[in-house]
Amino acid sequence: MNDPIISSILDTDVYKLHMQQAVWHLYPQAQVTLEFECRNNEDLLPYLDEIKAEINQLQWLAITDSEIEYLASLGFYKADYLDYLSRFRFDPKQVQITTANQRLNISIDGPWHQVILWEIPILEIISEVRNRRLYPLKGIEQAIKPLQAKIEQLKKSEFTDFKLIEFGSRRRFSHQVQQFVLTQLAEQVPQHLVGTSNYLFAKQLGLTPIGTQAHEWFQGHQRLSSDLRQSQTMALQAWLSEYPQTLGIALTDCISMDAFLADFDLALAQQYSGVRQDSGDPIVWGEKAIAHYQQLGIDAQQQKLIFSDGLDINKALAIYQHFQGKAQISFGIGTNLTCDLEGVVPMNIVLKMTQCNGLPVAKISDSPGKTMCRDPEYIQLLKQAYQLPL
Repeated sequence: MNDPIISSILDTDVYKLHMQQAVWHLYPQAQVTLEFECRNNEDLLPYLDEIKAEINQLQWLAITDSEIEYLASLGFYKADYLDYLSRFRFDPKQVQITTANQRLNISIDGPWHQVILWEIPILEIISEVRNRRLYPLKGIEQAIKPLQAKIEQLKKSEFTDFKLIEFGSRRRFSHQVQQFVLTQLAEQVPQHLVGTSNYLFAKQLGLTPIGTQAHEWFQGHQRLSSDLRQSQTMALQAWLSEYPQTLGIALTDCISMDAFLADFDLALAQQYSGVRQDSGDPIVWGEKAIAHYQQLGIDAQQQKLIFSDGLDINKALAIYQHFQGKAQISFGIGTNLTCDLEGVVPMNIVLKMTQCNGLPVAKISDSPGKTMCRDPEYIQLLKQAYQLPL
């Protein structure tokens, strides 16, 4: 038997813990459902038993004292939450796995503050189990050449202020490959690597952990708000109540960029330090963000624009060239860094919230293929509330 794929609770995206603290403090009674989707319709059933075994092993994980001390040193975690996290254990009974319709179906139900931590380790498990079964002879050696080409591209780039954040945990080839990629980036292009979204590697390699909130934060508020049309504003304000001075990057595309900007008024724009793009045309998105700041009388050059939608180095450099000098630009790159190996085709997998308090929620986004909801009627209701085209 191989060692467990996940050996630390910190082997996750940082925004999971950021959101967990906020949910624990603000919505301890909220109940949610998450559901898995393989967007490229790959047959994952051959790996079912191994995936189940890895998920089951998560129940033995516990955060260590040194990990708690590390989180406490960052300055935005409160003592009561760290005490809660020290007692946190995964409960595999919350995870339902079936093979209906000859597909791998995973749903997770339970209190939001518990269920929230399942997403990333399950995606890491599915990705690594599939990769080592499908590509048993591939690993770090096959990652060297593609990675080195990217590093040389960055070294030769005229854009000395280009900022890269590693966002590749959920669809990585393996834990070892992600660690190798980050180590090489930190050693060879430290002037470009500003951080990682993985807490474990941030701690191990002395990197800055970067991330704020995900789509689920806004989705959950669709059912926590008494007025659907005010749910996004409620989500933005609730985040500030938990993190008034830190973690000030707002995700813009849960409903759409236009719907976001309609709610992102002067008061909110002044309190948030920037915005993040995760779907749609990045140039269109960035121009809208800059125009919105200018309309509000805010200097866009002082605001952060983070691009994180399916990027590679070439795309990121092209976006940087367009926006250079217009705002503070950085790029979250994931799969193209941590699952770019010769002869390997990465998966496109997600595990998203589909219900909160027993009612459907939706992510519409700015890319049609990224829309996720189990209730078409609710999507229409949400679009009506935000005056989007039906």
